Amino acid sequence: MLNKIPKILPPDLVKIMMQMGHGDELVIGDGNFPCDAMGTRVVRMDGHGVPEILDAILELMPLDPYVEQPTALMSVVPGDDYGQPAVWQTYQEILHRHGHDIPSEMVERFAFYDRARKAFVCVASSEVQQYANIILKKGIVK
Repeated sequence: MLNKIPKILPPDLVKIMMQMGHGDELVIGDGNFPCDAMGTRVVRMDGHGVPEILDAILELMPLDPYVEQPTALMSVVPGDDYGQPAVWQTYQEILHRHGHDIPSEMVERFAFYDRARKAFVCVASSEVQQYANIILKKGIVK
C-alpha cells in the first residue's frame, strides 16, 4: 500500500492511470454500460458507484486544461422519459471540489459508445442510476 492513494482504487487501475498520457480518456461506466464490449482494457470496481470512483480518480488524475470540456456525459436518449439524471449534479459538485467548474460535454448515446471504444480504459461500476456514464480526458502533471 502507499499513502494518499484512495483505498477504493485497485492497484491495476492506478497502474493504468500512470500509463495514460495527456489526452487519453478514461470511461467510468454505470452498471448497464457494456464496458466488456468496448474492446479496450476493463477494470471492474464491483460494489462501488460512479460518484465515489470519480472522486477517487480525481484525487490522482488531472483533467486536460487545454480542451474546452475535459469531461463528457452520455445524453439522455430522445424520447426516453427519464428527465435530467440527478447524478449529473453530483458529478458537478465532485468536479468543483477538485477545481473543475466547466460543464461536461453532452454526447449522444452511440457517439459515446464510439468514443468509449477509443478510450484507454473503461472502469465498470455497480452504479444503478441510469445515464451515469462519464468520460475523463487526462491532463498533464505539473
